[in-house]
Amino acid sequence: MLSSRSTKHRWQQHRFFALNSVVSTSSSSSLGLRTSTIFRPRFSRRVRTRGRPTRLSIAGAKAEVREEDIFIIGAGIAGLATAVSLHRLGVRSMVLEQAESLRTGGTSLTLFKNGWRVLDAIGVGMSSELNFLKFKVIQLLTTIIHSLCHDHQLCLPSWGHDRFCYSSLLNFFMASAVQDGSKVRRWKGAALLQYMRYSQEVRAVERRILLETLANQLPPDVITFSAKLEKIERKDSKEIMLELTDGTKISTKIVIGCDGIRSPIAKWMGFSEPKYVGHCAFRGLGFYPDGQPYEPKVNYIYGRGVRAGFVPVSPTKVYWFVCFNSSTAGPKITDSLVLKRQALDVVGNWPSELLNIINNSPDDTVIRTPLVDRWLWPGISPPASAGKVVLVGDAWHPMTPNLGQGACCALEDAVILARKLAGAIRTGSGSVEDAFRSYGSERWPRVFPLTVRANLVGSLLQWDNPAVCSVRNNVIIPKLVRLGPILEHTNFDCEPLYQI
Repeated sequence: MLSSRSTKHRWQQHRFFALNSVVSTSSSSSLGLRTSTIFRPRFSRRVRTRGRPTRLSIAGAKAEVREEDIFIIGAGIAGLATAVSLHRLGVRSMVLEQAESLRTGGTSLTLFKNGWRVLDAIGVGMSSELNFLKFKVIQLLTTIIHSLCHDHQLCLPSWGHDRFCYSSLLNFFMASAVQDGSKVRRWKGAALLQYMRYSQEVRAVERRILLETLANQLPPDVITFSAKLEKIERKDSKEIMLELTDGTKISTKIVIGCDGIRSPIAKWMGFSEPKYVGHCAFRGLGFYPDGQPYEPKVNYIYGRGVRAGFVPVSPTKVYWFVCFNSSTAGPKITDSLVLKRQALDVVGNWPSELLNIINNSPDDTVIRTPLVDRWLWPGISPPASAGKVVLVGDAWHPMTPNLGQGACCALEDAVILARKLAGAIRTGSGSVEDAFRSYGSERWPRVFPLTVRANLVGSLLQWDNPAVCSVRNNVIIPKLVRLGPILEHTNFDCEPLYQI
């Protein structure tokens, strides 16, 4: 699913510079990692979150140069998951975030089982706040295939001659039926279930809740806010210098770039800018104070060059998106009221449920973003690491959300990188550089095909030519229903993290 920004979280956060030691003396000696002096703040205060309180500190005096061993740049899903994974393995890290607080804007994520396996492995998957909506995909698949095998007609409502709709729990299971306004097509698809090695589960969670839950797993004062990276420079084989926009300088041994799609670290490493794929998305969060009326399933609606979807994410909130073709990314619009009107204009005569959800979205929850990705061509794109600098998540492999794998892959990156780095630090069996190269070699065959596949799926779903759409609806989708494996990419083994 597509995700979005919501209202600014009510936390009032201030910059702090209470920096702790990163790796214990006993574990750091083999790799030459130092144990740093702890910078004590003058005072601190607790700020209440939905989970346990997070202690935020305000530094009394600012040193000219700070020395720490591991810095993670970015406190999004990738950055926090990496920090929590390292923490579970007994390795301390510091997180720098350029925003004034956690970026708890964003409406919802739909996480497949590979994402939830990582959350389970790092000890947060069982959090009650993360488990509101569970979609048992295998149950729906059984129903669909039973109907298809017996040639039962799957009745779907008609919403016009140029659109078809279905409710599904799969992001890549295109459709169980296609409707051209008056005719419902039926296919036999008995071959699908044999490809499903494990039961499938999709869960919807608010981005804000996920970020807060991850942040609450970290020790106090690990995250420094209002810390925007200005410059990165390698001094020698053992030292990397980071400079922030306020002039603060940080000397470190290891840098983990989790700074998102427009990553300055990726640019420093020689990566190209992510490429616009030809469509944009409006996203928002419908709010129903007296309770939302929708069933726990993901709803998709497709037209010519436009698609939309909505899914409940809590008893009172429903996430929605509208994706549309656009030859250019267009100007950045920050007026939420204008964005909401534009979204309604795109789907003005679509199902009343969708329009109702958009109309019930607070204006400041609606955003418009261009969709981008970066294809990591072998032999052309730089590797995931350069010395002791490494990339994780969108900073390395931004992908379109058509498979629902952006956040899931970032979580996978985090736990794999943490295991390899912790192993190198704790056992001294290999260098940090070797651990990073091993991480890149293991993850590239996973993320590159998914990036390409997500792009191609998006292109298919955004076709706008009537004749081509007819081929899609009458040929492509029926064949995809028969072919498999539809969700093979969600099979990911991840054992719990334990301190070595």
